[in-house]
Amino acid sequence: MGFAKGRITPTEPMWLSGYGSRDRRSEGTRIDLWAKALLLEAPGGTRGLILSLDLVGLDRETATEARERISRETGIPVTHIALCSSHTHTGPVVGHNLETMYFFGEEDSARVRRYTAGLVDTLVRIAHQAAAEAVPSTLLWGTGYESFGVNRRNNPEPLVPAHRAGGKLRGPVDYDVPVLRIADLEGRITGVLFGYACHATVLDDYQWSGDYHGFAQRELERRHPGAQAMFLAGCGADVNPLPRRTPELAQHYGERLAAAVDRALEGVLTPVMPGLAIRSSEIPLPFDTPPAREVLEMRAAGSDKYAASHARRMLRELDAAGKLPTTYPYPMAVWKFGNELTWVSLGGEVVVDYALRIKSEHGRGTWVSGYSHDVMAYIPSRRVWEEGGYEGGGAMTYYGLPTRWDGRVEQLIVGEVDRLLRR
Repeated sequence: MGFAKGRITPTEPMWLSGYGSRDRRSEGTRIDLWAKALLLEAPGGTRGLILSLDLVGLDRETATEARERISRETGIPVTHIALCSSHTHTGPVVGHNLETMYFFGEEDSARVRRYTAGLVDTLVRIAHQAAAEAVPSTLLWGTGYESFGVNRRNNPEPLVPAHRAGGKLRGPVDYDVPVLRIADLEGRITGVLFGYACHATVLDDYQWSGDYHGFAQRELERRHPGAQAMFLAGCGADVNPLPRRTPELAQHYGERLAAAVDRALEGVLTPVMPGLAIRSSEIPLPFDTPPAREVLEMRAAGSDKYAASHARRMLRELDAAGKLPTTYPYPMAVWKFGNELTWVSLGGEVVVDYALRIKSEHGRGTWVSGYSHDVMAYIPSRRVWEEGGYEGGGAMTYYGLPTRWDGRVEQLIVGEVDRLLRR
């Protein structure tokens, strides 16, 4: 195994990503942002690269460029490279991700382009470094527990403290904290991968930070000198850390999550036998019926600036191609570590139902991450799709996609995961 990391905190003021209400550039740094690399090589020669990023997400264009450059320069197959965004809402705008959410001029667009180009350079550099510094290692894995995430669709935020105290919180959540412990042959911990299914939305100010998971990684690296901590966001698209909105809470949740990881590390862990198999796929995930030109023209002339921006973008696509896209190339991958651990990584902002279902169908030796590869939109389950709302389809406006997904979205994604696992 080989580790490397690079600081990706912007060096100039930029717009922060994740909230459309922001109206100016960043104003400083609370904690640095990082890109971190883990290179795995099995005895048979199979290599895989995991990159964790303190970013809200990557668009497909940026993710493709990064993976192809890394592959060309390291020899690692493109399909064996996983880009995993933490989804912090106090990181910079990157590439074209959430493009219709922002309204800034050419100077700020140029800053985004410069940052994105430098980000890709950093990812290539740390990939090289991780490959060059790989050493024999042992893997153990287990699961911890943490409960600060709350299903935001079912619990009004002001009522959460009272409902939590009264045992009245509602809606599905995933309180598992999956943990992968990596150590050298002398037993010294060199790396810790961990996850949690909860939005990174404690903070909404103008200072750079990795939100609660940034504090968690920092705390784990303090507790385990010489080890690299890497966060892989779970399927928490409909789960928020509540209460929220203060730096003290972000640090508090981060320290709680780090403590949950340490409790798992101190408990009974499962040794992972040598072996690595990687299968990846892109499926044409279909959209629902797109809006007619007349509807788009009406929205483009309306007073809702986000709907108008989205409609103008769709009209440009109509004029250029004669039609709107009917599908999106949805990415996913399955990594089998020996026979003990299966890691499923899904693109987009995936709601919690997916992790609960996939783990229930494939066993407790299954770890499910969202926000992987590229983050193109929310990924609702059938339940959330039928209920509607922001995660069910409303957020497509900000992601610049034609309309919500087809109602078969869960069936198609879970079916492809099953197929990959059978392979």
